[in-house]
Order: sequence, then C-alpha cells, then structure tokens
Amino acid sequence: MTQSSDHRVLALGVLTCATGISLAIMLYQTRKSRRRASWPKLHLSSNDERGVGGLVVVDGSVLQGGQAEVLERLGALMQSVSELKDEVRALKEALPMLQDHVRDELRGRGGQVATVRRAAARAEGQSSEEAESEGGYMTALTDSEEGEQSEGDQSGEEQVPVDELSVLLGRVDVLHKGTEADKRESLATLLEKKEEFGCNSQFLWRFVRAYSDLHDISSNAEEKKAHAETGKKVGEEAVTLDPTSAEIHQWYAIMCGIMAEYETVQNRIKNGYIFKEHLDKAIELKPLDPMSYYLLGRWCYAVAQLSWIERKVAATLFGEPPSATVQDALEYFLKVEELSPKYSKLNYVFLAKCYKDLGQKGQAKKMCEDACLMDTVSKEDEEAQKELDLLHPSLG
Repeated sequence: MTQSSDHRVLALGVLTCATGISLAIMLYQTRKSRRRASWPKLHLSSNDERGVGGLVVVDGSVLQGGQAEVLERLGALMQSVSELKDEVRALKEALPMLQDHVRDELRGRGGQVATVRRAAARAEGQSSEEAESEGGYMTALTDSEEGEQSEGDQSGEEQVPVDELSVLLGRVDVLHKGTEADKRESLATLLEKKEEFGCNSQFLWRFVRAYSDLHDISSNAEEKKAHAETGKKVGEEAVTLDPTSAEIHQWYAIMCGIMAEYETVQNRIKNGYIFKEHLDKAIELKPLDPMSYYLLGRWCYAVAQLSWIERKVAATLFGEPPSATVQDALEYFLKVEELSPKYSKLNYVFLAKCYKDLGQKGQAKKMCEDACLMDTVSKEDEEAQKELDLLHPSLG
C-alpha cells in the first residue's frame, strides 16, 4: 500500500471514530438536560438576589438567612453529586451505542478500511490489532464481531478471484505428462482458450508444445505432418509476438527439427540453421535449462554425421555448410548431466555414442551401464533402450 493510501485510510478511520464520539456526547447532553429539569428550584424575589430581609422561599417554606445559605450549599453539593452520577450513567449507556455506531460506520461507508488494514498487516508481519489501532484509534470491533467477519470472508463474499490463466497452465502441464488422451485434451483446451490468452508467452510456448505432443502420439502419417506444420507456424508467430521468451525459442526450434522429416533436402538444411539459431537464443535467455543443451548436443552430433554430399549441398545453397564436431556434441551432453544429473536415458545413450566415436570405449560402456539403471517410462525411454541394446554389446 502506498503512503498516500495509508493516509486516506487513517483519515477515514479518524472521521468514523469522531462521528461515534459526537453521538456519545449528544446522548450525554440530552440526558443531562433532562435531569436538570427535575432538580429543586430556588425561588428568589425580584428585589434581591438573596431575597428580602435575608429570607428565602424554598418550595413554599420560609427560612432564615443562615439556614437558607447552608441549605443552598447543601443543595448545590447534592446537585453536583447527582450531576456526576448522571454523567457516569449517561457515559455507561452511551458507550455501547458508540461501539455499535462505529461498527455500523465501518461496515457501511468505511467497511473496507479494516479489511485493507488487516491485509496490509499480514503482508508486513503486523497483528490485526496493531493494524486496526494504527494512528492512535480503535475500530471498536470485538472478538466475536471479528469472528463474524471471518465467517463472512469464508462465504466467498470478498475472496480474491483465482487467476484463470495460472489454473489453465497448471492443468495443461499436468495433461502434458499424462496419457495420449490427456495430450489430446491439452491441445483442445488450448485451442479453446487461444482467443483469450493467445498473446501470452506462457500460453504460447505450451501451445507449440501441444502440437509436438500430438505429432509424437499420432500414428497416421498425414496427421503427423499436419501437426508438425501447424506447430511450426504457431511457433513462428509466437517468436514474433515475444522474442524474449526462452521457452518459445526452444519449442519453435523443436518444431523446425520435427519438420525436417517432411521437407526437401534444401528445406531440411534451412530448418537446421533455424534450429541452431533459436536454440542459441534460448540458451542466451535461459542459460541453466538442460533441455536446450541436450537439443543442441543432438544437433551437433547430427551435423558431425553429415556425409560429404550433404555438406556440398549445404555449401551450394547457403554458402557455408553447418559446422559441428562430435567433441562439440559431447560437451553439450556433459553440460546437461552437470545441470541435471540423470537427465534422461537418451542423454546417456548419446554420451556413450560420443565417447565411442572418440575412441573412449571405457567411458562409453560406463554411460551405457548408467542408462540401463534408469527406468523405462516414456516413448523416448523405449527409443533409448532399443539403441542401448545395439550399442552396449558392441563395446565388448
């Protein structure tokens, strides 16, 4: 809460309490005037303030001057005592009304003051009592009334609305890790909310990811290609909308890699350049994400395996062929293990491949053994296990 808003809340509280105190004084003065109207009256003659010849008439009786003076002083004393009693009684009677009035004021035109103050107090570590007495005044809410307010809060009257986007993203993340039906539901949910959240980067990269998921689980070739094409298009649009999102660059690169399966040689090489460009950007924006290093390791290993003809085609089309070595790939896969030990079965498989290609069979064998210790859960793990079954025996 800003300083100016603190001052507005404090001023409103002071005004509320001042209104209640004015009511108490008004009630007290009304009762006091009624009491005075019933007191005994001293009837003085018009000739002298003390009466003629020192005589004073009190309720029809004639008294001597000395007696009258004593009686007058006694009467004044009695009046003072009676007035004091009336004042005490009036104050006692007014206090409950003051409390009710202040409570009504707070629930009416100032009803949100206590709520705001308690919320600010929680944020700053204050107790609700400290917050409500801030500035030297009290809100006059009893414990029972605060309990009633708490029950009212629980009824949902003043609850803060839940962030719909956060709920949506959380649900989509859960579906992404689920069954094939869950993955299909994830894409359907995102498509339904595209118009509402289609400009949000957190929504967009998950949207691209959903098309990647659908490509992986689809069995029909045409369907797989359609998901790849649409996912790449969504990724391209997402990069334009938010070029500062590491996840968007990462998943757009993935879709470019997937599309390589359906492209001509020329477009396949072009997508390879795009793939590398956006992974580099993803690492620049988020340097501790192991997934980007894993994907870049896969790219380097694939480039290192290019044939002479493929390199010549790349040079002819783009002037300079992509360049990467097995050692480059190894360093990226090791970076993955450094950032996230036991990241995946496939990361161990590619570590083993790199070590084998570099002539380090002992290290390659160790990587295969580490991979075999990991459970096979996903389709990627199944792919890794198939490669292990071929690779491990070849290491002797």
